[in-house]
Amino acid sequence: MKGAYRRLQSEVGAESLPLLAFLLIMVVAFSMATPRFLTTANFSSMAFQLPVLGLLTLAMLVPILSGGLNLAVIFTANISGLALAWTLIKFGGPDGGTMALIFGMAAAIAVGAASGWVMGLVIAYTGAHPILVSLAMMIFLRGLGEFLTRGGDISGFPDQLNIIGHGGVLGIPVPMIIFCAAAIVWHVMLRRTRHGFAVYMVGSNIEASEYSGIHTKRTITVLYTISGVICAAAGIMMAARFNSVRVGHGEAFLLVTVLACFLGGIDPFGGFGKVLPVFVALIILQVLSSGLNLLGANQHLSTAVWGLFLIGVMAARWIAGNLPFLQRGKIH
Repeated sequence: MKGAYRRLQSEVGAESLPLLAFLLIMVVAFSMATPRFLTTANFSSMAFQLPVLGLLTLAMLVPILSGGLNLAVIFTANISGLALAWTLIKFGGPDGGTMALIFGMAAAIAVGAASGWVMGLVIAYTGAHPILVSLAMMIFLRGLGEFLTRGGDISGFPDQLNIIGHGGVLGIPVPMIIFCAAAIVWHVMLRRTRHGFAVYMVGSNIEASEYSGIHTKRTITVLYTISGVICAAAGIMMAARFNSVRVGHGEAFLLVTVLACFLGGIDPFGGFGKVLPVFVALIILQVLSSGLNLLGANQHLSTAVWGLFLIGVMAARWIAGNLPFLQRGKIH
C-alpha cells in the first residue's frame, strides 16, 4: 500500500493529493451553499474563464522552476495579440480568411518567442537578475504597445478566430482543450526530456549544473523563449475571447499566476515542482472565484481570499515541515 502511494506521489506530485482533497471539499461546500454551482452553465463558464490564466501560469511556471521569474508574461501576451490583430487587419480584417488567421497566429507566436528569447539571452549571458530583466521587458512592451495603439483597442477579426475563444468540441470548450494540451506538453517536457531535466538542475544549483556538463546558458535562453511562445498563445486566446486587443488586457492576472505556481508547490527558489499540482491549484482558484461570485460576493473579495488562502497554505506547509510528530508520520 505504501509502495503504491509513493509511486502515485512520484508521478503526480505530493502536493496534488491534498489539493485534490481540498478541491473536493470546496465543491461540496459551494454546491450546498448555492444550487447554481453544480450546473452545466457554471461549469461551462469556468471552463471558458480558466484557460487564459492557465496558459499565463504555464508561461510563469518554467522560469520559476529555473530559479528566475518572468514579470513580462502579461505584456508579452498583449504585444503578441497586437501582432495578430495588425496582421489580420492587413489581410482584410473581418473579411480575412483562414490564411489570414494562420499568418496572424504565426506573427503572434514569433513576437512572443522573440520577447522571451531576448530576455533569456540577457539573463544567460550577462548574469543580470531575471526580475530586473523581465521588469525591463515588461516596461518596454507596455510602453511600445501604448505608443503603437495610443492606448486604444483594436477590434474587427474574422469569424474563424471566435472558434478559439468561444467554440466547443463535443461539449468541451476549445480554450480548455488548448490549455489541457499545453499542460500535458509541459508535463512531458519537464518529466521526460533532457531539457526538462536541465531546467530542474539549473533551478537547483546553476554552478553545479555547469560542472555537470549542462549548457546552462542555452537552457535559460530556450526556457524563456518557450515561455514567450506560451504567452503568445494566451494573447491569441485573449483576442479571441474579447474580440479585441488592448495593451492592458489581463493586467490583474500577473500576481495570480505567481500565486497559482506557489499554491501548486513550485519552489520560489527553483528546482522543485510539477505541472499537475499547479493545474489543480488553478482549478481551486477558479472554483473559489466562481463560488463566491454565485454567492453574490464582490469580485475584489475573491482576490483577497486568494491571498489569505496562499498565506494559510504556506503556514500549513511550515507546520508540516517543523512539527516532530508530523515529520515522523511522513512516508519516505
